Amino acid sequence: AMTTLGYRELAVGLGVAVAAVLAYKQPLHGIVNRLDRDDVYAGLRLLIATFIVLPLLPTQPIDPWGALNPRSLWVLVLLISSLSLVGYVATRLIGAHRGIPLTGLTGGLVSSTAVTLAFARQSRDAAYASAAPAIASGILLAWTVMFLRVLVEVLVVNRTLLPQLVVPFGVMAVVSAGCALYLRHRAGRSEQVESVPLRNPFSLAAAAKFAAFFALVLLVVKLVRSYAADEGVYVVAALAGTTDVDAITLSMAQFARNGAVTVAVHAITIATLTNTVVKAAMVATLGSPELRKPVLG
Repeated sequence: AMTTLGYRELAVGLGVAVAAVLAYKQPLHGIVNRLDRDDVYAGLRLLIATFIVLPLLPTQPIDPWGALNPRSLWVLVLLISSLSLVGYVATRLIGAHRGIPLTGLTGGLVSSTAVTLAFARQSRDAAYASAAPAIASGILLAWTVMFLRVLVEVLVVNRTLLPQLVVPFGVMAVVSAGCALYLRHRAGRSEQVESVPLRNPFSLAAAAKFAAFFALVLLVVKLVRSYAADEGVYVVAALAGTTDVDAITLSMAQFARNGAVTVAVHAITIATLTNTVVKAAMVATLGSPELRKPVLG
C-alpha cells in the first residue's frame, strides 16, 4: 500500500527492518526473558521523565542567585540515569555470573560503590579465599569506569573543562586499569562471581532525590563561591564526594560556564579522590585481609 502511494524507499526500508526482526527473533526472545516487570516499568518511567516531565519544566532560573534552572537540572538527571541504565542493561544481558572483570566493568557504570561493597563482602566468603587478586581487579575496573564516566559527563555538559581534566583522570584511569590487568594476570584462571546486587537504577523517586541533591550542591557551591574563597568550594566538593561524584561533577561543570574553570577542575578531582578513599575504606573495613593489600596499595 505504501509503495502504491509513492513511499517506495520507506516501504523497502520497513520491509528490510521487519525481515531483520523476524530473522533475529530467537535472540530477541532471549533478551526479553532476561527482563522482568520492574525493568519494563523503569523504561517507561524514563520515557515519561524525558518526553512528558522535561517539556513541562521552566527554562529560567527559579532562585534569587540564578543557580537553579529546573529544565537544565532535569536534563542532567536524565544523563546520569541513562548512563547507569546502560550499565544495568549490559549486566543483565551479559549476566553477572560471567566473571569478575565483566561485572566490574558493567557494574561500574551503574555504581562503582555498589560493586566495591559487594566484592568486599564476598571476599570474606571461604569460597573466594583464593580469588582475592581477581576480586581486587574487578574493584579497580569499576573504579576505572567511574573515572572515564566523569570525563563523559563533563564532555556532555561543558567540554571546555575536558583538556584540563584529561590529564588527572587519564592518569587515574590508566593506573587503575594497569593494576587491574596485573592482578587479573596473577589471578590466572577465570573466577566466577556471585550476583552483585544492582537494582534497576531509574525510578522517578530516585530521579527526584538526585535532582534535589544536585540542586542543593549547585546552590551551596554558588553561595560559597560568592561569599568565601575557592577553598570553601573545595571543602564542599570533598564532602559531596563522600556520597556521590556525579552531583558535584555536574554542578561544577555547570558552574564553570561562568569562567571558573580551574576551580571546577580542582573541585571535581578532589571529589573523585574523596570518593575513592571512601571506597578504599569500605574494602579495608569489610574486605578480607588478602583483598586489602592490593586495593589499598
